Amino acid sequence: MDAVKLKITLYARILFWITVLLICLVGIIVFVIQRKEVQTISQETRNRGILTAQYIANLNLRSLVLWDEETLRRNVEDQADDKLVYIVFYDRNGKPRAANRLVEGLDEITCCSRLQEDAMPDSFIIRPRDVVVRNRTLSVLEIELPVFVTGSPSKWASIKIGQSLEDMRADVRRTRLVLIAIGFGGLLIGMLGSAFLAKRITLPLQELVEGTIRISRGDFSHRIRLASRDEVGDLARSFNEMTDRLLEARENMEAANRRLVQAEKLASIGRLAATIAHEIRNPLTSVKLNIQRIAESEHLDELEREHLNLCQEGVGQIEKFIKELLNFTRASELVRDRFPIEQVIEESLKMLKDGFGQKKVIVEKAYAPGLLPANVDGDKMRQVFLNILRNAFEAVENGGRISISLALAQENGGRKYLVRISDNGGGIPEKDWETIFEPFFTTKASGIGLGLANARKIVEQHNGSIKVAKKRGKGSAFVVTLPCEEEK
Repeated sequence: MDAVKLKITLYARILFWITVLLICLVGIIVFVIQRKEVQTISQETRNRGILTAQYIANLNLRSLVLWDEETLRRNVEDQADDKLVYIVFYDRNGKPRAANRLVEGLDEITCCSRLQEDAMPDSFIIRPRDVVVRNRTLSVLEIELPVFVTGSPSKWASIKIGQSLEDMRADVRRTRLVLIAIGFGGLLIGMLGSAFLAKRITLPLQELVEGTIRISRGDFSHRIRLASRDEVGDLARSFNEMTDRLLEARENMEAANRRLVQAEKLASIGRLAATIAHEIRNPLTSVKLNIQRIAESEHLDELEREHLNLCQEGVGQIEKFIKELLNFTRASELVRDRFPIEQVIEESLKMLKDGFGQKKVIVEKAYAPGLLPANVDGDKMRQVFLNILRNAFEAVENGGRISISLALAQENGGRKYLVRISDNGGGIPEKDWETIFEPFFTTKASGIGLGLANARKIVEQHNGSIKVAKKRGKGSAFVVTLPCEEEK
């Protein structure tokens, strides 16, 4: 069984490493500050101890000069407290002369002075130590310094004090707690900031990944909406440009496939049309001529003549079907020239003028002014608009409305003529919007379904397009686009 690989997101990795860096950075900063603070507190404690010893020596200077030991003991007892554990005075030979009662008799503290007899005024001995007093172990900072009196070239006496280190250690503990609290606070703020920063970095990347997944699944219409001006934004814009090109390539491929299928259909229909023309047209011509000859007879009554007329109409419909079929399958060349599109539309409308008048159809026109003539085959484009207008005319009821608009639009980096023909008739089901352009597809009771198929063929020969568009209200709308080529 393969081991399951744990997927670690980029967000988690960024957050992890930023957190590790923050912990190291905050730890180093707190350590350095704590060390400096401890050194400062220790130095302040040393200085305070030296000043305290000098102060006590000065207070007892008179008693030292007179060697009034009773007064010394009394003063020492009064000046000793919890912060000043012991005070001991020594003579110039280093023998103890006075000490507070707490340490009297404790030789490890009072036995002798550590200062030399030739000690200088600014010399002192200082050391931290643990002392046992009344079965209690106390941490003290022991300070001993010489005492000089006026007129004496050498030290007169010396003083030793034991300053409690509890206050210093309490200050150190408080400092450490404050620094740890500040460190944790800074770390927490840093982690929140790093989480926000990691989110800001990875969110666009996540959107980019999701967009590429959708694009890889074929959704080329998806756009990655990133407005940032950094590398991620450049990458998103590159992806959007790539999807535009892929979408365009797919549309071109679909159009090419559609044209290929259409060409195959036309080839099949062409073979069918040739067979029909060969197998049906000649016998049909004989049938038509015989019917006409019989119809010229003077011995026919009205009923027989009516039946012959029906036969002639049927033969005419068959001939019309064969003609339309052959015209549709015939690969005709375009005869291009410069024609105003509005003129081509107007000529198509003239062919339906009588029908519009009988049905009282209202035609609304909106042509953009100043349009250049189009390079088209006028006869074939007239046939396209005639087919669309005839369908609209047949779809509307008496008093219906047909709207025609012509404008110049910008599309895919080029200018195109945009012709929209809409009506308020019964409309076309959306499911049939593409199918109606297929040969032989029709929703009408009469007709063979080649009108719109032939219209699309002609428009695509002009490198244009024709489609059914959405429309407000009932009815249908056809949009024809043709390229606008500048005159040379």
